[in-house]
Amino acid sequence: MYKKFKTQIAGRELIIETGKMGQLANGAVFVRYGDTIVFTTATASKTPREGVDFFPLSVDYEERLYAVGKIPGGFIKREGKPSEKAVLTSRMIDRPMRPLFPSDMRNDVTIINQVFSVDQDNSPEFAAMIGSSAAIAISDIPFNGPVAGILLGYVDGEVIVNPNTEQRANSDMAVTLAGTRDKITMIEAGANEIPDDVMLGAIKKGHEEIKNIVDFIEGMVREIGKSKFEYESAAAPDDIVNDVKEYAYEKMRTAVLSEDKQVREDSLAVLTKDVQEYFTEKYPEMENEINESIYKLEKKVVREYILEENKRIDGRGLEEIRELSAEVNILPRTHGSGLFQRGQTQVLSIVTLGALAEVQMLDGVDLEEEKRYMHHYNFPSYSVGETRPSRGPGRREIGHGALAEKSLIPVLPDEKEFPYAIRVVSEVLMSNGSTSQGSVCGSTLALMDAGVPIKAPVAGISAGLVTDENDPDRFVTIVDIQGVEDFFGDMDFKVAGSKKGITSIQVDIKIDGLSYEIIEKAFELTREGRIKIIDEVILKAIPEYSKDLSQYAPKIITTNIDPDKIRDVIGPGGKIINKIIQETGVKIEIEDDGRVFIASTDEKDGQKALEIIKGITGDIEVGKVYLGTVQRILPFGAFVEFLPGKEGLVHISKLEKRRVEKVEDVVKIGDEVLVKVIEVDRQGRINLSRKDALPQE
Repeated sequence: MYKKFKTQIAGRELIIETGKMGQLANGAVFVRYGDTIVFTTATASKTPREGVDFFPLSVDYEERLYAVGKIPGGFIKREGKPSEKAVLTSRMIDRPMRPLFPSDMRNDVTIINQVFSVDQDNSPEFAAMIGSSAAIAISDIPFNGPVAGILLGYVDGEVIVNPNTEQRANSDMAVTLAGTRDKITMIEAGANEIPDDVMLGAIKKGHEEIKNIVDFIEGMVREIGKSKFEYESAAAPDDIVNDVKEYAYEKMRTAVLSEDKQVREDSLAVLTKDVQEYFTEKYPEMENEINESIYKLEKKVVREYILEENKRIDGRGLEEIRELSAEVNILPRTHGSGLFQRGQTQVLSIVTLGALAEVQMLDGVDLEEEKRYMHHYNFPSYSVGETRPSRGPGRREIGHGALAEKSLIPVLPDEKEFPYAIRVVSEVLMSNGSTSQGSVCGSTLALMDAGVPIKAPVAGISAGLVTDENDPDRFVTIVDIQGVEDFFGDMDFKVAGSKKGITSIQVDIKIDGLSYEIIEKAFELTREGRIKIIDEVILKAIPEYSKDLSQYAPKIITTNIDPDKIRDVIGPGGKIINKIIQETGVKIEIEDDGRVFIASTDEKDGQKALEIIKGITGDIEVGKVYLGTVQRILPFGAFVEFLPGKEGLVHISKLEKRRVEKVEDVVKIGDEVLVKVIEVDRQGRINLSRKDALPQE
């Protein structure tokens, strides 16, 4: 049955239609916000997937370039694998929704968002978040929602909900916020060193708008929502859980207590084998249920240490950061490198500087066409002591790289001050919690080592949470969570920033949401943590950025030319500029406004290219001597190219100080000769003299 629902969000109409398209899905909605349209479907398998110990949720956000009237580039001319932006959007939709599904359900659930039309003032990401929640909410798929999301900007001291294109361009923050009526379920933010209190105020304002959207979706559910289907629970039976607890509780408390991750895992492996052998006879063919019970027991013990005893399994206090260390200039031939270690998390970041011509070109549905700063993150299996073949970056690697990138962009110099493309690669060498924030710290070190004049050092750290299952208002927050605390805790609250303020936030939770009190406490812990890292680790390793670039980094020379003379430098079909590049070995980038960037690892070659370009674009000076090449010979003289694309005639009478019978007696085609400009006539023709350029007797 076709239905249309309307509401106002940030002064613009949001329309959701259902019952017309995609009727075979469990839930389907056609979301329109301005001229932005996203079609969202939610489907679930009828039976649970066998052999998995997690809830198999898949969220996709699929961009179609027809949405902005573009044909994809390349030879294939169709969309390929999801863009980085699409992957990040999928993750942002997934994170606030996943905790609201039943954790013991094993039916596959797939949410697909197809971007059909894009109006740049109205975000398709926002429409997809609302569509995903609405499609699930009205379907028969079990879900403890709805959830809603909005975008936030900060312009001239004012928080803006769902900013338009102009407002986004002038905004000091870009926040994606999601929540239920009562709590915040996800924060993803990039910001220009925004103070914690300003960010918290923005979150509170955004939550008010989220409540209105939740009310709107609940109205849809009341009118057309389906009854939720019954599913087969994968939870281990209570009798097995209780028996395992009774047998192994004290053994588990002993096994998990260790500062060293490998020692703890070895102890747990011995205990797991012991429990499995002990209960195999009593519970035959129930290995999965026994393993689930062991998992629940370990989770209970880890959480009890934190919540009940105010201590952590590695012996730290709740607000204590693990041992920190940092080094720079690790790799001799790279342009910059930094090694950061926090406990058993270790990240090596490497900087490569390039000409602006090497920026990354983007082919997506938004207005951004290129990216000057690129941050990539690699997480090999050996970093966690596992064996697994490398298959390229997955969603997690893309997400962590984007988070580090977002953290550092606010402190980078603009291209006028530092005319380079910048790539940073963070290699995770050892992982035991919050490698993404370790990447931020390592990359600050590497950028400073490379001589990038960043505005301020940036560090990142994460806060965790353990709540009382029987009393949601009772909780404990901890700083610098290690892997097991992330795995069994309720929150991974990552914040990066300078001493001045926040540059990025990413929040993952496993419960139904966070209160303002928890968020405020997380801000406090992470602010103190990042300042400690900056003062006591980063600035001790490298007090200021290097004033000299690596000898292996390209040197960039900049100049400005008359935009009307750009065509003279490029030449027909690129003939002139290619000749300059061939002769000097440099890279040249010319902007439409006349800015020229010359990149070369040899400064002499760069200066040579600069002189050639100045010669082409400047006025030809009578009396100036040039080194040219003979291009053509005629009976009356030789034509010499003395600048790329610039030729002049050396009359036969101007070849030598003596009388010359034949031009070929003095020069041949291809000869390099010194010539002096003796005249530029009214028609722009240039007369040269070899005779006047010869040394005086």
